[in-house]
Order: sequence, then structure tokens, then C-alpha cells
Amino acid sequence: MVEWIVADGLTGYADAVTAMETRAEAIARGHAEELIWLVEHPPLYTAGTSARLPDLIAPDRFPVHRTGRGGQYTYHGPGQRVVYVMLDLGKRGRDVRGFVRCLETWIIATLDRFNVDGQIRDGRVGVWVVRPELPRGPDGLPREDKIAAIGIRLRKWISYHGLSINVEPDLSHYEGIVPCGISGHGVTSLVDLGFPITVADVDTALHTTFHEIFRSHVPRRNTLETAMPPPHGDQR
Repeated sequence: MVEWIVADGLTGYADAVTAMETRAEAIARGHAEELIWLVEHPPLYTAGTSARLPDLIAPDRFPVHRTGRGGQYTYHGPGQRVVYVMLDLGKRGRDVRGFVRCLETWIIATLDRFNVDGQIRDGRVGVWVVRPELPRGPDGLPREDKIAAIGIRLRKWISYHGLSINVEPDLSHYEGIVPCGISGHGVTSLVDLGFPITVADVDTALHTTFHEIFRSHVPRRNTLETAMPPPHGDQR
């Protein structure tokens, strides 16, 4: 059974990490169900385990949170759907690379619901879209912009952290970092691409496509709830 929760308003990053760690421990002990937790954060930067200080261009622009997830610097803020994925890989084959591929496939399937062709690239983490309408790069190839990021951590084979999809964030906020340590490429969003999509629309698509990608575990609720995740599967 996989529980789905949609957080109301903006969730503080430190509070989110504490809640994820608590829930992951409860899942590992068999005291709570797996969880998909959908949140939005206030504007902030996070630094993954591979973050390089030169990639933090504007260290005083927003709060910077050091985090245990994989990856480098990324941005979170309003208009971006962050999906925290607390699943038991011990029951899902213990295939970390396969799990990351499932997350990529989940994002691509979600974007496809809005006729957006998300793609992955060797050597470049995340999900990308080709921008043929924009000027080509110096290599003569069409520009590619990042629309979604992935960064996970495992503890006792329970995943936490997860992925983010840009719906309508302020893209200028990315100027304070080198996103995921990748230069020479841009960042985009569904609205920037010309699609009048809301975060709620993306939530519905995520919920539907989850069934298609993770068939072995069907979410318990058909209606997404608005609440913070309980620490041990009980209400606070």
C-alpha cells in the first residue's frame, strides 16, 4: 500500500527532511506504509553530496540547505512540484539504477500527459526538453532545457528525497546556481513552454502515471489528501 499526501501551502525544507527521515525509519520498521508526498517549498537552494562551491553563484540570494541526497545544487520554490518518494526498495528488487530509471520514466509519462516530450541524456541527470524554436547553441545543435530533476537517498533500502517538476516557478531564481553542475543548458517549465498547466494538474497526472510505472503497488487513496506526513503512520 502506498499512501499519497499533498502538503498545503509552502513546506519548510528542514521540516520536510525531518519528516522524511522519520517516515523512512517507520517504513523500515514496518510501522508505516510507503509514501508519496507532494510539496512546494519557499525559494531556496539545496546542495547534494556532490555539490561544488563554485557552482553556488549567489550564496546570499536564498537559504542554502546541505542535504544528504545525491547530486549537486538545485533550486526549489513556489510553482515547482516537489515529489518526495518514500518507497521500500527492499521489496522492489534492491535495484537502485532500475529505481532511478522508473523515476525518470514516471516524469516522462507525466509530461506526456501534457504533450511535452521529456527526454533523458547520458551524462546529464534529470529530464530535458528540446527547444527547436530557440537559437541553436554554438555546436549547431538545438538547445535543450531541463524541466525536471532527480535526487534520492537510501536508508535501510527505503528511498527518500525524490524529484521535482517545474510547473511555473520563477526561472530567474536559477541564476544563483549552476543547476546540477551542468552549464551550457537552460532551465524551463511547463508554463514557459506555453502550456497553461497548474500544479494541481501535474498532481493528477503524477497520480495516474504512478499506477502505470509502479504497477506492483497501487496507491491506497483515489483522492489526494492535504496534510503533513505522520511520523509513524498515525495522526499527530
